[in-house]
Amino acid sequence: MKKSDFIFEVLARKGKARAGIFHTPHGPIPTPVFAPVGTQATVKSLTPAQLQEAGASLILSNTYHLFLRPGDELIASLGGLHQFMAWQQPILTDSGGYQVFSLAQMRKIDDDGVTFKSHIDGSTQRLTPEKSIAIQQNLGADIIMAFDECAEPYDRKYSALAMRRTHVWAERCLLAKKRPDQALFGIVQGGIFPELREQSASFISSLGFAGHAIGGLSVGETKTEMREIIDQVTDVLPEDKPRYLMGLGTPADIITGVERGIDIFDCVLPTRLARHHAAMTSTGRLNLMNATFTRDEQPIDAVCSCYTCQNFSRAYLRHLISAREMLAASLLSIHNIHTLICTINTLREAILIDGTPQKSTTTTRHS
Repeated sequence: MKKSDFIFEVLARKGKARAGIFHTPHGPIPTPVFAPVGTQATVKSLTPAQLQEAGASLILSNTYHLFLRPGDELIASLGGLHQFMAWQQPILTDSGGYQVFSLAQMRKIDDDGVTFKSHIDGSTQRLTPEKSIAIQQNLGADIIMAFDECAEPYDRKYSALAMRRTHVWAERCLLAKKRPDQALFGIVQGGIFPELREQSASFISSLGFAGHAIGGLSVGETKTEMREIIDQVTDVLPEDKPRYLMGLGTPADIITGVERGIDIFDCVLPTRLARHHAAMTSTGRLNLMNATFTRDEQPIDAVCSCYTCQNFSRAYLRHLISAREMLAASLLSIHNIHTLICTINTLREAILIDGTPQKSTTTTRHS
């Protein structure tokens, strides 16, 4: 494979669900895949070796945060994000759009881009589609995202305006992208409104992106609305390119997405829960701060094979939490990320075993 090639193979299908491989310059990504979030060029409390041991094949870093600190040009001068954070497997960077738009009291949006105040020092900054792509090219991730506007899901008038901006900005991002060793994904917007979502999915998929993302979910809509939107959008998006559901990562959300043809997921939830003393298990969440675990010799989850469950008891973890030891967050993060990766790997295996094998003609190439 040449350094400029991104090849997506669909190996098997079961209903709308599919198992495949997305080949990148830094190695293959088996799909469906869960990507732990490394906002500041680090997945909180974990080393790259621990992420590899947990089974991660893709991680996500944040354009907005790395642009503000330490700066994308500095990272480029030090060899790019892979070298900077010592992670030689695939990386995805978001566009910075969601973080900027979440700063409701600190930004001003116009048709050209967004002016905002840094949450770090209050300085005035500007992001446009071209600037977002320039930052992401400096960072050097394998998968980069088009700059989009995420609107409040129930405001139809503004959702339509944000969708139109997203479409114009998508075209500008494609023109701005110069590096052949990065795959640019477009983003579908449109709130909870079926006609807007269909319009957006049709337009974005017509532009020739290497993959497509569904944005603007998990921002206040109901689970029923979320499922309906995913169904509708995946019916429109092309079959031969990877699909990315942005910002969703509970076991239930992953199952929902995979069943509806989603290939890539990311979420801060596993490490955020870990920092708040919570563990994901096959039967639900555990709050390990509870006194009931003081003498509990069991692992977090008896069916889990992660490093934490193979070596430590609930009692020990509760002790670490009570003593405010940093190791608590690390051990819980290892477990939570391992749990999500195992969930998605189990789904992938089921599709490969029980699904319909696909012919090699489903393979497509993008540069």
